[in-house]
Amino acid sequence: MILILDFGSQYTQLIARRIREIKVYCEIYPYNISISDIRNKICEIKGIVFSGGPDSVYKKNAPKISKKVLDYFVKNNIPILGICYGMQLLGNMLGGKVVRGKIREYGLIKVNFSNKSLLFRNISTNNFIVWMSHTDNVKILPNGFKKVAVTQNGLISAFENEQKKIYGLQFHPEVKHTQNGLQIIKNFVFLVCNEKQSWKIENFIKSSIEEIRFLVGNSYAICALSGGVDSTVVATLLYKAIGERLHCIFVDNGLLRFGEKERIKKILLPIFSRSFIKNNLHIIDAKNIFLRRLNNITDPETKRKIIGKTFIEVFEHTVKKIKPTISYLAQGTLYPDVIESMSIKGPSKTIKTHHNVGGIPKKLKFKLIEPLKFLFKDEVRLLGKRLGLSEDILCRHPFPGPGLAIRIIGNVTKERLCLLRQADKIIEEEILSSGLYKKVWQSFAVLLPVKTVGIMGDMRTYENVVAIRAVESQDAMTADWYKLPYELLCKISNRIINEVRGVNRIVYDITSKPPATIEWE
Repeated sequence: MILILDFGSQYTQLIARRIREIKVYCEIYPYNISISDIRNKICEIKGIVFSGGPDSVYKKNAPKISKKVLDYFVKNNIPILGICYGMQLLGNMLGGKVVRGKIREYGLIKVNFSNKSLLFRNISTNNFIVWMSHTDNVKILPNGFKKVAVTQNGLISAFENEQKKIYGLQFHPEVKHTQNGLQIIKNFVFLVCNEKQSWKIENFIKSSIEEIRFLVGNSYAICALSGGVDSTVVATLLYKAIGERLHCIFVDNGLLRFGEKERIKKILLPIFSRSFIKNNLHIIDAKNIFLRRLNNITDPETKRKIIGKTFIEVFEHTVKKIKPTISYLAQGTLYPDVIESMSIKGPSKTIKTHHNVGGIPKKLKFKLIEPLKFLFKDEVRLLGKRLGLSEDILCRHPFPGPGLAIRIIGNVTKERLCLLRQADKIIEEEILSSGLYKKVWQSFAVLLPVKTVGIMGDMRTYENVVAIRAVESQDAMTADWYKLPYELLCKISNRIINEVRGVNRIVYDITSKPPATIEWE
């Protein structure tokens, strides 16, 4: 496998995603991994990647790998690739000099090769575009190193010591905006590390089922089921592992899309037995408690935590009515949820709390099972396809666990939910009708906390504003706003204005991620 050491970059998981994309197994560990952990894995590790990070290597408390561990890598001739902060750290620890640059490089920058390198094999184009995000730069190279690429500003953008198999990139090859980025990663993995393609989704299915079966033993588990692809895949894995000892709980929290409650049994029938759906699927009406607790709550982080805590309380209350003792709770947490919510592998910054990660109370009566927490959405869809899930489930646009509560900016009320639900339904219907649904990663309506003046039937109106959000993405870690055709936007706008009472203005969100997130809250 390839070992990735996390120094706090928001893109660390993208490195893992790209390596798995080329069918090579990898794991992420914190930068302060111990020498004993390294020794336990030395026979498996074919290469090391140092991630980027938000700090400066010359600062006192900057995250640094221990000299002992670095020497161990070098002594054992394990190839190392440093990316952004990782490159600066290698330069600093191996005797070079890193300084705060007079020129900052953010976003798209042109890069030229100055020497031939294994990293740039099969890349014939000079002057190609890469994604940069740094202020510091390596000014003086360590002894034995040479620069192999420079930016349009004359800064070192890549160095190497071919004999020691140590390489550094100032730019981010894992981000899709970098031209030839995947090829660079392939060159490191296959040409430098001599790794083989061995990671398959089928292996993940087999190992996950075995792990769940071993973990649960003779106990019982519940699965938080929403009807989306993530939770349905988790439920399917558990069903294959422990059968009737699984109980699925679908909570109608009043924050769902239109018709979700009605479709839940329909999507489970092809996979689960009728007796399971009759006896082991519990549909809970909890609308009142969720809406009561969200009343007058406008802070998005508070909303998420209230929803996460209430979900758990509903599960605990429901479990009391189930005869066997439930020991485990399974949920469809994905890697982007984890990395945005908290730093579990390194010093990355919290972006927002996901209800199923940071929103879970510290004192939990269940042991968590999260088989997908290191997978990305497209991997989960592939996993679901191998498990036999229908296209209706696999291709459904993602829906956040906190539901419409985080698409209502401001106070969440029954009336505002009804308004938003109708607008959201129209957007889904029209994008489906246009044939663009599978091309768009995610599309939805957002209800804004403002009202505007309008004219309807020669009368003045003062009503709500709805924003349309549509993005294209591969893994939800980065996203570009989708250029929906004007004719389609016009049709959506007209339908919402005419069919949803209380709305008189529609706007279109044209912000990418970053700097924005996909959801508004």
